[in-house]
Amino acid sequence: MTPNFRSMVSLAALGAALAACSPATEEAAEPATAVAPPSRADLAPGLFDAGTAIWNLELTASMRPPEGFFDYDTAMIPLGVPGEADDDDEDADEVPQDETVETADADDADTADEAEAESSGPGLLSFANSDLAFTSDRVIMGGFHGFNVYDAANPDSPEHILSVVCPGGQGDVSVHGNLVFFSTEQNRGRLDCGNGGVEGDSSPERFLGVRIFDISDLNAPRQVAAVQTCRGSHTHTLVPHPTDDRTAYIYVQGTNSPRPDSELAGCSGGEPDENPETALYSIDIIEVPLDAPEQAAIINRPRIFTDYETGEIAGLWAGGALEDGAQTSSSTVACHDITVYPEMGLAGGACGGNGILLDITDPVNPRRISDLADPNMAYWHSATFSNDASKIIFTDEWGGGLGARCQPDDPQDWGADLIADIVDGELQRRGFFKIPGEQSAIENCVAHNGNIIPVPGRDIMVQAWYSGGLSIIDFTDSNNPYEIAFFDRGPLGPDALRVGGYWATYWHNGRIWAPEIARGLDVFRLQASPMLTASEIAAAELIHFDEANTQTQLHVTWPDEPVVAMAYLDQIERAEALDPATITGVRAAIEAWSSGQVDGDVLAAAVGTLGDAADASGSAADVHRLTELGAMLARIQ
Repeated sequence: MTPNFRSMVSLAALGAALAACSPATEEAAEPATAVAPPSRADLAPGLFDAGTAIWNLELTASMRPPEGFFDYDTAMIPLGVPGEADDDDEDADEVPQDETVETADADDADTADEAEAESSGPGLLSFANSDLAFTSDRVIMGGFHGFNVYDAANPDSPEHILSVVCPGGQGDVSVHGNLVFFSTEQNRGRLDCGNGGVEGDSSPERFLGVRIFDISDLNAPRQVAAVQTCRGSHTHTLVPHPTDDRTAYIYVQGTNSPRPDSELAGCSGGEPDENPETALYSIDIIEVPLDAPEQAAIINRPRIFTDYETGEIAGLWAGGALEDGAQTSSSTVACHDITVYPEMGLAGGACGGNGILLDITDPVNPRRISDLADPNMAYWHSATFSNDASKIIFTDEWGGGLGARCQPDDPQDWGADLIADIVDGELQRRGFFKIPGEQSAIENCVAHNGNIIPVPGRDIMVQAWYSGGLSIIDFTDSNNPYEIAFFDRGPLGPDALRVGGYWATYWHNGRIWAPEIARGLDVFRLQASPMLTASEIAAAELIHFDEANTQTQLHVTWPDEPVVAMAYLDQIERAEALDPATITGVRAAIEAWSSGQVDGDVLAAAVGTLGDAADASGSAADVHRLTELGAMLARIQ
């Protein structure tokens, strides 16, 4: 039990008392004036030499695509010119199928040489880089042509160590140990990972679904399983078994039309009122015995869009505008992305015309517990929880990633982030965030993938905006998110829209990892600023995970360390939740702890004062910070 020290020292006297106990400690400097961010507008175009704008970040490494995973002519395919209408019906990560060319030999996956295969012409995203997964010191980058593995023991100088050529779609990746899970969705995908494509509407050579590779021998990576699904795998999510660490599940999000039964038995399409067995309106769940991954198989296809009162399978948004002047929203027949949060027993789904909240305490039988539609959302694309699971950020991929949707005249609530609080298990819409409208008509830009930066006391997210670069936002106040850092490059070329920019940006073990669709892999480190102090950054850098999959959210618990206490205190000072004298005194107590000179009476006084301040605070965020700091100081007495 923590003693109640609130009566021991008054707020007015605490600063002087604590400072007197640590006379050698200097007073904290006044916060510097915030530096206005640079403009993102009119950055010079270029493939590897484009102009840049950077704010509160440091670019520490840039890795160009490895040999065989880049083709200049493909990268520079023009999609449109300024003034022409955008095609809202095509997604960059739902590129039309069978329009690609492979230039690497699938029989030599390690070297991925540039032997040209016969083809009618290059496709828009044949060599595009896509998502990431992390295991040990390795970073795995998926893509439309296969995947690459980097040794990141030195995160500021990654080393490419493996290429696996396997064309067939955006190549969403997850990892567990030496097993790599890889999504395939395009009709050119072959069971043997070959480059030749597949002829006809039905073929035993075609593969659409989730592949499993064993990369324990980097000289001989092996495909050990290939689980076919009716609609392929646009994305997938690795879900741990709640009690058995030798079993995992994969939630498969397929966005294709169903395959013919002649190619995969049991597949059919249509609306459920005419075909109750339709492959639409469900997800696939694969069970993977991790010691025998070759036995992986589908074990359930839950109908997570069902109206549970009426039993109607197509129970969510049917498509169209929610109101006059609103976005034309997609119908909810599939999920684009599902992020699971196993420690919380929850999952957030971005599913066409709806954002949904799932109970996954029984991961084989997920059940929807809340859903949300919004007139500003065209295509619910991805979901990210706050660390305490009190809110979710949903992204809207308006224009599908192929449109220039961050121009000055574009609506600020379209193609943006929607923040939803979770109140008594229900999703409730709050605020929106979108980067400033400074992108040009030749830069594809819309909200895309990201994750949480583990700063204690704040909800902070880094995310990609395609050619809009990366942005870091604070969404602690769900109604008032704001930007605290960014990086942006100019367009790929000067005369037309070409598809490039960041597919995703993810925080992992102290760095931000950013797969660039055309240019390769970038690495960033946070820089201290009045928006984010050195202590806040250092507290985030304490958090390390041996393995991380970006759609499998991991819960963060911060250790009792002086730098974590300083991070809370910096936030309390920034919010002016304590008077300056008290801030000085508490800072002196934390610095004494850091130097090993813990004084129980001084800490007791601090605990009491922080408790009093928490009782008096009107801000939930400040109450949390004051309470957490007080509890930490009480534990170390």
